[in-house]
Amino acid sequence: MASKQALKRLTKEYKLLVENPPPYISARPNEDNILEWHYVITGPPETPYEGGQYHGTLTFPSDYPYKPPAIRMITPNGRFKENTRLCLSMSDYHPDLWNPSWSVATILTGLLSFMTGEEGTTGSISTTELQKKVLARRSIEYNTHSNRRFKTVFPELVEENLKVLEKRSNEKSNDDDIEAVAAARGVDPLIQASKEKVINITDIEDPEDRIRAEEALREQNDKNSRKDQQSSSIYYIGFALLIVLFGIFMK
Repeated sequence: MASKQALKRLTKEYKLLVENPPPYISARPNEDNILEWHYVITGPPETPYEGGQYHGTLTFPSDYPYKPPAIRMITPNGRFKENTRLCLSMSDYHPDLWNPSWSVATILTGLLSFMTGEEGTTGSISTTELQKKVLARRSIEYNTHSNRRFKTVFPELVEENLKVLEKRSNEKSNDDDIEAVAAARGVDPLIQASKEKVINITDIEDPEDRIRAEEALREQNDKNSRKDQQSSSIYYIGFALLIVLFGIFMK
């Protein structure tokens, strides 16, 4: 549940975003949970993402703005692994770098900047420019027909997308040539991107980023270990009770 401070801050930020949205970016909170935000990034011109429509989420902690959100991208894009927490300076991977004066607009502008660069981080993947272009071409169709959360949060965009898809079906565009090149090379970007592995910790060049990623991985492993121990304890207790009940029954 959001604190009063988080509720007040996020409500104010949404109002500011509606009044003055950053270029290529739109975002809104979940109607049932203001700590869960959904964003859409439109691929900027002169990038492999041009014309793409990229949906993702920001998951804010209850004590925002004093701690940063988790950042994920849902639409296949060729830059980030889908539905994976991203290690960025303004994400929950870096609480020590977080500045409470930063906002949703700041976070998403930084995400867009990082997306159009080439630097690797935890959660990023490596694909060719052709793969990124084809995924950009397919992103609208993916969001409209396969992305349930997108359809729930952005119904007006779904309506616009359907018109775009209908128009595409009636005319040939340069994007069709991109698909033809990919087909000629026997490349399906969706399949290729799904096979890409998340960047390894050893591939992260910044020493501080690497240390923080290792710490986050250890924390996750510790949580998984505790869960396994709890499951084992419950199993043995249940087994012991079964033996006791069996003994009573035999008497």
